[in-house]
Amino acid sequence: MENKQQEHVHLLIIGSGPAGYTAAIYAARANLKPVLYQGIQPGGQLTITTEVENYPGYPEGIQGPEMMVDFEKQAARMGADIRYGLATSVDFSKQPYKVIIDEEKEITADAIIIATGASAKWLGLPSEQRLNGSGVSACAVCDGFFFRGKEVAIVGAGDTAAEEALYLSKMCSTVHMLVRRDEMRASKVMQDRVLKTSNIIVYWNSETDEVLGDKKVEALRILNNKTGEKKEVPVSAFFVAIGHQPNSGIFKEYLTLDDQDYIVTEPGSSRTSVEGVFACGDVQDKIYRQAVTAAGSGCMAALDAERYLSAKEHHQ
Repeated sequence: MENKQQEHVHLLIIGSGPAGYTAAIYAARANLKPVLYQGIQPGGQLTITTEVENYPGYPEGIQGPEMMVDFEKQAARMGADIRYGLATSVDFSKQPYKVIIDEEKEITADAIIIATGASAKWLGLPSEQRLNGSGVSACAVCDGFFFRGKEVAIVGAGDTAAEEALYLSKMCSTVHMLVRRDEMRASKVMQDRVLKTSNIIVYWNSETDEVLGDKKVEALRILNNKTGEKKEVPVSAFFVAIGHQPNSGIFKEYLTLDDQDYIVTEPGSSRTSVEGVFACGDVQDKIYRQAVTAAGSGCMAALDAERYLSAKEHHQ
C-alpha cells in the first residue's frame, strides 16, 4: 500500500493484558510517553476469565474483564496513549524499528515492548466454545477452586496437563483425565504421580466427543478411538490442557524464539535478541502464565526500556 500514514513514537507497547498495561503505567510515570496498541483482544486472556481470586489487592475477587478495565484506566490516568489496533507486521532490521498497525499505519519507535501474550489451544468443539466460562476452562490453576468437591474432567497428555490434573485432584472429588493415545507425553516423574493418585481416572485412547450441558457443563461424552465406543461421564467442569500458542508469529523473522515459539529473553531481564526490543508476559513465559507474573514482567520491561532509552540519549 502506498502512502501509509506515518508516525514516530518514543516507546511503543504492543498488547494489552496485565503485562502491557503494567508496562504502560511504569513507562508513563517515567515520562517515556508510551503509545500502546491493544491488539485483537483488548485485555488479553483475562477477558475470557470470569472470576479472578488470586490477584493481590482484590480481597473479594474480581471479574477478569473488569480487572483489565481497571488496569487500562490506571495506565490512561498516568498518561499512556492507549489505542485500538493490531500490529500486523514489523521490521526490526534497522533503527528506528517499524511496526505496521492494521496493515495501513506505519509507526516507528525508539524502543518497543512486546506484550502480545499467548492463546490457549482449544479442541475446536462448538460446545466447548459455547460453555467457555460456564465450566469450560483452559486454566485449572485459575478456575479449579470453583469446583471444589466436584467431579471434573481434563484433556491433555503433556506435563502441563499432568500438573493441572494433580492440582485438581487436591480439591476435586474425582478427576477424569483423557489421553488421546495409549501413553502420555508428560515426563516419567509426572506420569508416575498421576497414575499413583487414587482420585485421577485416566482414559487411554480417548477423545472428547462433546461437552454436554445447557447453561453449564453437566457431563462429558468420551469417545474411545480404538473401539469407537462412547460413554458419558457426569462432570461439573472441563479443563482443556493441550497447550498454549504464544502470539509471536509476526516477530519470528527478527527475534530468537524457542522451539515452542515463545520469545527468548535474557535471564533476569526482558531483553530480546534485538537491542531496544523487550518482551514481557505470556509471549515469553511458558512456566508461570499468571496475571500477577505477567504484570511483574511488564514492570521489568518498562524499567529495562527506560534504562535503554536514557543510555541511548546520553550517547547521542
